[in-house]
Parts: sequence; structure tokens; C-alpha cells
Amino acid sequence: MSRAAEADRIVAGVDEAGRGPLAGPVVAAAVILAPGDSIDGLADSKRLSARERERLAELIRARALAWAVGSAERVEIDSLNILRATLLAMRRALLALGMRPEHVCIDGTHAPPLADLGCTVETVIGGDARVPVISAASILAKTHRDALMRVLDARYPGYGFGRHKGYGTAAHLEALQRLGPTGEHRRSFAPVRALCTRGG
Repeated sequence: MSRAAEADRIVAGVDEAGRGPLAGPVVAAAVILAPGDSIDGLADSKRLSARERERLAELIRARALAWAVGSAERVEIDSLNILRATLLAMRRALLALGMRPEHVCIDGTHAPPLADLGCTVETVIGGDARVPVISAASILAKTHRDALMRVLDARYPGYGFGRHKGYGTAAHLEALQRLGPTGEHRRSFAPVRALCTRGG
């Protein structure tokens, strides 16, 4: 394939947010940017401020040829394990795109089954910092999940979901010990499993 043809391919970037937290869904985003389109400031979402992520997310949604978000809920995480649930969320995001990519770039080392999409697939370690279309997906996944966790913060007061987004911070672990697990806490994750085993 010529370099020009390569540059004109429809490429989707995919990344996830929320593999590590003790609560809430795992979220993946898929983004297709117009060939040659460059959005200034794209980077690994974890290295951006919340304000900058939100600004970029708005730009990505406005300028992308297509974008979509998929998720796997707490029950799916506990029944499948976090890796399989993450791959399921990625597949859901790709299937929800309004157009089919010719090539898919996925952050990390694992890819969901995509043979039915008829596209080539590439995994890229550190892709969220190195590949702009993956950076865009990283930003959409992170901002979408953060918004979901703010909703859970209102639904389950006292846990601090709006601050720590479900990660196992000292404040979250203290609230978990004091209040017990919610329906959004992942029973397959050790700190939550330990409380459930004790009847917490």
C-alpha cells in the first residue's frame, strides 16, 4: 500500500478507562478522526488536567468522523473478569461507531475479537501517549467514565465517588469499611471480596 493510501485509511483508535477501580463500570471509547486532521493537545488522558480533558473531549466529539462509547457493568466485570469485560467494552464501542474502520489501533497488548468487522487490528503499548487517535479515545473514555462516577456519587453519598472515581484510595477504603459495599462495587476485587466474605 502506498504512503498516500495508508494516510487515507479509515483508522479507529480505541482505549479504556476504569480497569483498576473497585467500583463502577469499565468504559471504552472508539474514535475515527478525519485523515490528516490534527487536534492540538491530544495526549494520554491521565497526563491532562480535568479541565483540559473536558475541552479536548468537546473538540473530539465535534471534529471526529465518528465516535462511540461502550461499557461493561459491574456484574459483567465480576462474571467475566476485568480483562474480558474491558475487551467487551471495546468491542461495544467499535460496533457503535457510525462507520466501519479499515484499521483499528488499540492501546495495550490485548484486542477484542473483531474478525466480523473485516478490519486489520494493531495493539500499541503506550498508544494513548503515542498515537493521536488512541489519545482521543483515551480522553473520551476518561471523561465519559468520570461523568458516570459523578452520577454514582449522588446515588451513593458518603463514598466519595465524585472525587476518587472508584479507585482504592485511603478515603474510599475507609468508606467501604464503614458503609459496606454498594451495588456498584466489584465483588471480584480483593478489598471488596474480603468485606463480602466477612458479611460486610
